[in-house]
Amino acid sequence: MGRNSLVYLLSYCLSLLGNGIATVVFPLLVLARTGDLLAAGLVAAVAAGVSAVVGLFAGVLIDRMNRRTVSIVSDLLSAASIAALPIVDAIWGLNMTWFVALAAVGAFGDTPGMTARETLLPGVVRLSGGQSGSLDRIVGVRESLAAVLMLAGPGIGGLLVWLFGVGASVLWVTAGMSALAAVVSLGIDRRAGAVEGILESDPSSAQRKARGVLADLVGGWRFMVGNRLVLTATIVSAFLVATMVALQTTLLPAYFLAEDLPGLAGLVLAGLSLGSLIGAAAYAATVGKVTRRTWFVSGMLGIIASFAVLGTMPAVWAVLAAAVLLGLANTPAAAVLGVATIEATPDNLRGRVLGTQNAVIMAGPAIGTVPIAAVASAWGLQAAGVSLAVVVALVAVLALLSPALRSLSSPAAPDNTSAKESDHDVEH
Repeated sequence: MGRNSLVYLLSYCLSLLGNGIATVVFPLLVLARTGDLLAAGLVAAVAAGVSAVVGLFAGVLIDRMNRRTVSIVSDLLSAASIAALPIVDAIWGLNMTWFVALAAVGAFGDTPGMTARETLLPGVVRLSGGQSGSLDRIVGVRESLAAVLMLAGPGIGGLLVWLFGVGASVLWVTAGMSALAAVVSLGIDRRAGAVEGILESDPSSAQRKARGVLADLVGGWRFMVGNRLVLTATIVSAFLVATMVALQTTLLPAYFLAEDLPGLAGLVLAGLSLGSLIGAAAYAATVGKVTRRTWFVSGMLGIIASFAVLGTMPAVWAVLAAAVLLGLANTPAAAVLGVATIEATPDNLRGRVLGTQNAVIMAGPAIGTVPIAAVASAWGLQAAGVSLAVVVALVAVLALLSPALRSLSSPAAPDNTSAKESDHDVEH
């Protein structure tokens, strides 16, 4: 693995470690300050909705600028939005208005940063040699490291809550990690972030940057809708992310607060990360030995089984065990869909397509989290959990039966010429 790959992974991990702590602290902080379960769902929905809108335009930006630069600026913006939470808390005190406003501001850093990191991957792989299976392997290694850090982050978050109570000061850690991730990203070769066919020093790039934003957005949508694999992967991912967000930001925090065990909210997320570690490591180790379709089928079946337990919430130990199974099943399946999408998308469209895909995926929680929170408020946590499990089972079965996902093997290299012609057609 080359230097660029190592620096990329280090930057990714620094950002994720801080986010892992915030994943535990932020929902508990909202619940503690507002005392309203529906408020936690509303904050998550607002953040997801803004992320969806930002994601659309982020893709256009990422296809016009160096992707490493976008990643660095996004990390700095995320750091500033998180640092504002303890500052506001110390001066005025956090309330629902502040939670919603700062969650919306944070989306302007999180979404472009996430998309930029994804679009950076092929360039990083190319500069590191670009051998067969390299993209699968670096995604597997990245997800393994992410699982370790998401195991540590929520665990540390839960420990800090247990030691110091629910407070905003812990979020300084997240802000610091995001800022450090931006600094580390400076070590990635700038060539890794260059958009294929666009030279930043070439006068033609100015003409490219002057093109209409709407035309670029249409180009991304046209490709995503016209490619059955990318479209199906986007829909499946959106539904799964929506249910995962509802589980992590609303149902599980409420469940552990009801059980008078708020510190265990971090432990269950750590269990999810432990399962993800095992799944991602196995995926990376079996590149070229186990087909992507096999990983996808086993992942969908495991997701159905884990949500069947999480939805009924029979006991704390069962919830913890199901969280491990969910991570084990979901991570390889998500990696398969992610790698297949990257390979199917031409480089000069990748920012827009992944930005559009992320926008659709982020819109899922905005639509689904509030209804689940409303069901929990009206009929109880178990009713909401069972509803969530039924939705997951339906989506997983339809994904398994989808013709577009029957074959997930590596395609031939995308035809960038045809992609450029598609762009040209949109302009005219």
